[in-house]
Amino acid sequence: MDTIGQLCRKYTDLSEEEIEIIRSMSKVLTTFADLEESDIFIDCPTGNGDAIVVAEAKPSRVPSSYKKSVVGLPAKQENEPAVARTFRLGVGTRHMKAVTQENGCTIQSVEPIRNGNRVIGVLISEKRTTEQLPVSAGLHFSRDSDETVANFLAQKIEEDNWLTECIDEALIMVDESGVVAFRNGQARELYKKLGFVEDILGQLYKNVCLVSAETTISDVRNNSYVEIAIGSRVLSAKRVPLDVPGMDFAVILRDITVQKEQEKALILKSVAIKEMHHRVKNNLQTIASLLRLQMRRTDGEETRQVLGESMNRILSIASTHQLLAQSGIDEVMIGEVIQNIASNTLRYYSAARFQVETVLEGDSFKVSSDVATSVALIINELVENAMKYAFKEGDNGLIRIVVTEGELYSRIQVIDNGRGFDVKNTDCSRLGLSIVKTLVRDKLRGDLEIESDASGTRVAFDFKNKILDTTDVT
Repeated sequence: MDTIGQLCRKYTDLSEEEIEIIRSMSKVLTTFADLEESDIFIDCPTGNGDAIVVAEAKPSRVPSSYKKSVVGLPAKQENEPAVARTFRLGVGTRHMKAVTQENGCTIQSVEPIRNGNRVIGVLISEKRTTEQLPVSAGLHFSRDSDETVANFLAQKIEEDNWLTECIDEALIMVDESGVVAFRNGQARELYKKLGFVEDILGQLYKNVCLVSAETTISDVRNNSYVEIAIGSRVLSAKRVPLDVPGMDFAVILRDITVQKEQEKALILKSVAIKEMHHRVKNNLQTIASLLRLQMRRTDGEETRQVLGESMNRILSIASTHQLLAQSGIDEVMIGEVIQNIASNTLRYYSAARFQVETVLEGDSFKVSSDVATSVALIINELVENAMKYAFKEGDNGLIRIVVTEGELYSRIQVIDNGRGFDVKNTDCSRLGLSIVKTLVRDKLRGDLEIESDASGTRVAFDFKNKILDTTDVT
């Protein structure tokens, strides 16, 4: 049944010649759907601003957004603004939301199908909004296998075919005599940017080849692609043999300059973050060393204790910056921070008169440097308090640190099996606990809970997984 012909004659004013163009386009939709891993449609204008779906193809490797066929159904302009825009302006439209005929949501990219200067239809590529794969601006042949590309190019029509202009890369086809027999618009523009004055179409390929003969033979033929630097630009080149009468091979070139610059920027940022945290750590350790020196010159026991506590707080922050320096990003695993701080505090306050063990339980996940630093100080204070007050001579103590990750807020509990204390009648304004309360409330945007009895003490606090400054919100 000639569905395309029947629909076009009933709903559009397309001529028989234009209907034949639409019919020929529909023959490659299945290949296109698999290449793009998208639902592919051809819509034709109905004359009232809307359109009619005349052809469709569903991908074979990923789920379709549609349960049933939508051929013959109207495409309302209010539901599909990308289609309406392309019909109105005659230019492609990328990545716009649309409502399907089954009342689902998709992302559409649209290309016009022309007969001379007239837009007689549109090619639509649709991806589900829940799809996690990146939505590309067009076909990327450098990502597909040689067989897939060769099969697609074997179905290519003429140079003015809309399909070749949907390719978001430079495409060159070389015939058996070594002459450039075809190039798409992307190739023409790329060569202009590279400084070629004349169109490469019709020239000997060896005169416009961007890859050395040795590289072309040893790398491009056997591997997926090679990268080449030309002036300030970086290109990826892929060569595909063609099983097409009169044709030898195709070359796909992609400008990856921006991608390479972004990669360099990320590397430089990582190095800068490492250096920043390394310097902060060194400065903090220097301050701690000065406090330690002052402790040795002080006779008063109370003064030495205050200086020691301050030194330990500074070292807890320094150790967190050391972990951040090692990671190279401004995030660190919360479990590493807690384990590091707990071990250091336990080592500093350990005494021969009792034995205490720390155990870390629960989840470990990445947190920002701000969260990590605050948590490090809180854990230092809580473990320090447990070591100083919870256990008496001859005790074998246990301090459990339990981490529970949540969607928005996470929770940490520090639980000891010491002798406990009277929460209501204990001075909770002393410096250590005051630091904990301030950090939980002001830095972590959370709540603090303290419970204690003869069987031990439990201190729990919540914190937001990500701390956003209000100046960052737009």
